[in-house]
Amino acid sequence: MPHATALPPVDLDLRPEVSAHFDAETNTISYIVKDPASEACAIVDSVMDIDYAAGRITYDHADALIAEVRARGLRLEWIIETHVHADHLSAAPYIQAQLGGRIGIGANILIVQDVFGKIFNEGTEFQRDGSQFDRLFQDGDEYSVGQMRCFAIHTPGHTPACMTHVMGDAAFVGDTLFMPDGGSARADFPGGDAGVLYDSIQRVLSLPDGTRLFMCHDYAPNGRDIQWETTVAEEKAHNIHVGAGRTREDFIAFRTQRDAQLGMPRLIIPSLQVNMRAGEIPTDGDGRPMLKVPVNGL
Repeated sequence: MPHATALPPVDLDLRPEVSAHFDAETNTISYIVKDPASEACAIVDSVMDIDYAAGRITYDHADALIAEVRARGLRLEWIIETHVHADHLSAAPYIQAQLGGRIGIGANILIVQDVFGKIFNEGTEFQRDGSQFDRLFQDGDEYSVGQMRCFAIHTPGHTPACMTHVMGDAAFVGDTLFMPDGGSARADFPGGDAGVLYDSIQRVLSLPDGTRLFMCHDYAPNGRDIQWETTVAEEKAHNIHVGAGRTREDFIAFRTQRDAQLGMPRLIIPSLQVNMRAGEIPTDGDGRPMLKVPVNGL
């Protein structure tokens, strides 16, 4: 196993209040996570709206998060990115400008910045040291939201920088897992690896059975309603890709075959450019917001 860090214990008696916000355009769920003992909170995986065809950015989804934080009298301490998303744009700096808080992501963002800095032909002005973020989390790093102890687990495979964030009895898994009937995320992006993803999933599933798991995406398989919360026990028993003792070899074979059939996410080109910059939109030589399209680069 590539992961060796001993993780802090999960406190199943510490139950944060979790408010979910579903974005239908990208099938993303963003979360406001409140410390039960104070007014401190974190936001996980925010969304900035884009009309890609028109080249227009708006902030309806982020404004809803901001409005709820203000209406509830909460204090935002952290803006967490579980990974560099390829299917939606982060609103982290927009939210930070209005509510404060620190922006955090996994330390392997440096790998992602190096890979995609080359793909998008970024110049030397694009810093590849993660300095766009306020905190780069290593495996097992602890932090707090108010009085609530939290920690980060490095769960690569979908991307090198994927992290699962555990806050009390709640774990925010990013794209490492989907709901049990949704399975798992793809592992064919640059830096992805199906075997590593399997190992990361097993690490998440080694958390206590009662740990609540919160998804970053849901695609409502078989026409059911959108869902985003399950448990470790449910995933171990029923996940269609890794549950009921599926082996690593079987998972790699399945995931490799499945990924070869998938098209690129609709917003991958703008998402990567923005998200590797912590949600900032790149600019051209004159300082104007501008996105690139690498031809045959992905």
